[in-house]
Formats: sequence, structure tokens, C-alpha cells
Amino acid sequence: MDTLSTLKCPTCYYQAIELMPTDRIVDSYQCKGCGTVLRAKPGQDCVFCSYGDVPCPPVQARRTSSAEQGTCCGACGG
Repeated sequence: MDTLSTLKCPTCYYQAIELMPTDRIVDSYQCKGCGTVLRAKPGQDCVFCSYGDVPCPPVQARRTSSAEQGTCCGACGG
């Protein structure tokens, strides 16, 4: 399971490699480049699924266990 994801800010395009927690979701993140607070997009629970290059650990686990290829759609929540 990957626990690092590169978040890309849609405002300034700054990229930061961040460690994803495996025990909770991250619903907001402050860009280190411009200070914009990123929030999960509608229908997604976490900023990693919305702005990262790797989905959050709960989605990764679901994909591995069921071969499901969807996006973060509630699996992060619990």
C-alpha cells in the first residue's frame, strides 16, 4: 500500500509530497505554495483522492481486495 501522495494545488500548481494517514481521512489541506485551503471535491471524502496522484489508503485497500476501480466515494469515511 502506498502511503505517499503528491498533492497538486489547482490554484498555483505547487506540488507537495505528503504522507497519507491510514487511520483517518484528510478533508482539507493548506497549500504550502499559496496558502489556499483545498477541500475534497464533491462526491469524494478526502483531498488525496481529489488532488493527489495516489488515492487514499482505504480506496487502495478496497481496490486490492475487490479489484474495484472507482474513485473515493465514501470508502474513506469509514
